[in-house]
Amino acid sequence: MSEQPTPYGDGTSPATAPSPKRTRIHHLREMKEQGEKWAMLTAYDMYTAATFDQAGIPVLLVGDSASNNVLGNKTSLPVTVDELIPLVRAVTRSAQRALVIADLPFGSYQATAEQCFHTAVRFMKEAGAQAVKLEGGAEMALQVELLARSGIPVMAHIGFTPQREHSLGGYRVQGRGEDAQRLIAEAKTLEAAGAFALLIEMVPGDVAAEITKSVQIPTVGIGAGKDCDAQVLVWQDMAGLRTGRLPRFVKQYADVHTVLTDAARDFAADVAAGSFPAPEHTF
Repeated sequence: MSEQPTPYGDGTSPATAPSPKRTRIHHLREMKEQGEKWAMLTAYDMYTAATFDQAGIPVLLVGDSASNNVLGNKTSLPVTVDELIPLVRAVTRSAQRALVIADLPFGSYQATAEQCFHTAVRFMKEAGAQAVKLEGGAEMALQVELLARSGIPVMAHIGFTPQREHSLGGYRVQGRGEDAQRLIAEAKTLEAAGAFALLIEMVPGDVAAEITKSVQIPTVGIGAGKDCDAQVLVWQDMAGLRTGRLPRFVKQYADVHTVLTDAARDFAADVAAGSFPAPEHTF
């Protein structure tokens, strides 16, 4: 079996590393230069953060997807900065190696670059985030530039941007036909503004491949084909906790929903039968 690239770019692995080593921005750029692909997962609590960290996932995103994967909303739009900060704090306290990125929620950064800066500072100071992510193309260049100039690493998010689902006409693939050149130009603009990485969502694979070749910063794909430098999934989708219809780009690697359902049923049955707690569970 051939050796797999390590997520740390220095020959270590989660099992062999002598001590925790934090993934940094320059590690991600080095992995792009070396052709090493890496994975990013969302995380919203201490246990998933610690588990994914131990598994060697080098980047964790505390996404605004917490809105519709943790807080019970139908979309990502309702979640607030005050709701996300405790989730980011839980993840940063629990991940020893992974770079933790905080999503800036809808309405917290679009008005001005200064608004964006103050929101990002809250995530860095109050929650311990090591980077932030924001959605949008060339119109976000001033925001990205101010954050980068202020020492705040920022990942830009182009293609389908969920916070704009209403203006985009729903969940629709972006960058088809003549629109591809706009996306490529926006990627270059955001790189020039100082973004350390680009998340590309729901874009044709050939367009995402062209963007990846056109910029020196890493690209992270979700529904954007195999040629991006990295891939991200929402962990509840990846692990099979979410049920029902899934996006085409999701691959489920486990069936956590069934595992938890069976465990809960077994617990309830033991309680009903009087077999739990047993003597060994009693003081």
